[in-house]
Amino acid sequence: MRPALLPGLMLCLAVTASAMAIQAWEERATGHPYIEALVIAILFGIAIRTAWVPGERFRAGIAFSAKQLLEIAVTLLGASISLGAIVASGPALLTGIVGTVFLAILASYAICRGLGLPARMAILVACGNAICGNSAIAAVAPVIGADSKDVAGSIAFTAVLGVLMVLGLPLFIPLAGLSDHQYGVLAGLTVYAVPQVLAATVPVGLLSTQVGTLVKLVRVLMLGPVVVAFSLLAHRLPRETGLQSASPRRLGFTRLVPWFILGFLGLATLRSLGLIPDAASGPVRQVAGFLTIMSMAALGLGVDVRVLARMGGRVTLAVTGSLAVLLATSLILIRALGIS
Repeated sequence: MRPALLPGLMLCLAVTASAMAIQAWEERATGHPYIEALVIAILFGIAIRTAWVPGERFRAGIAFSAKQLLEIAVTLLGASISLGAIVASGPALLTGIVGTVFLAILASYAICRGLGLPARMAILVACGNAICGNSAIAAVAPVIGADSKDVAGSIAFTAVLGVLMVLGLPLFIPLAGLSDHQYGVLAGLTVYAVPQVLAATVPVGLLSTQVGTLVKLVRVLMLGPVVVAFSLLAHRLPRETGLQSASPRRLGFTRLVPWFILGFLGLATLRSLGLIPDAASGPVRQVAGFLTIMSMAALGLGVDVRVLARMGGRVTLAVTGSLAVLLATSLILIRALGIS
């Protein structure tokens, strides 16, 4: 490791440790991490950046944490994805989940662009809303060349609504007359993170928790194909102010599909074939989670909150509208499939 990276890495590590300590306190106090360490880390990073701008000696390590560590984390996430339980759930539900994700991405992107958001931020919000919140945003960002303020803005606003979803989603049980099975499907289709799915379903019942987790895993599995698709389309995105990327041009496959996406798909295949045992999958997932938190701390440290505040109203409307579309689509799917 280059010595020049150490100051920035240590700063990101300190923010990460603080965020994880607060999440641990949440779990002891409430039983669930309603605000995850990943979100806390990016908020801490933004707060530090607002009060103090890190000097030149910190920048290399912060940049490394925001990009390279994130790519490693995305690769390692593949080791926790297995196709077996997903295939067993039946073709109708699987097709419905895939269709819901596809429609949610298109609708969210249209809403964001209609409200004047830049193309790359619109993609981040759409993917976060349709797939798995923060993790999807973090995975798609390097593929499309999104800058740190777009990533931080997308995560910050999606995170707030993610917490509100956990608290408010159970209200749909009496409002829509949902059974425990139906509610599990709804939670799996709409709640952003796997821990939040557990938080939203455990109080309802075991069936809701099992169904919600399964549906959520299918959504997470969509991350690989979606990221690959956007890597193929990235060169067509318009250049935007503040991006330092080169002019769009056609690239070879190895440049269009980043190494970490190939790694993600490779580990997912090995996991599905049983070549990665359960005993190894858990620790690998924990390492991936830790590296993701560090990368989010780095992104927060690179964000000027004044720029973020100027786009706040439009982003809030975009994320809220996207979530409303996802909820409506999910309820329609539950009724259309006759899930009881």
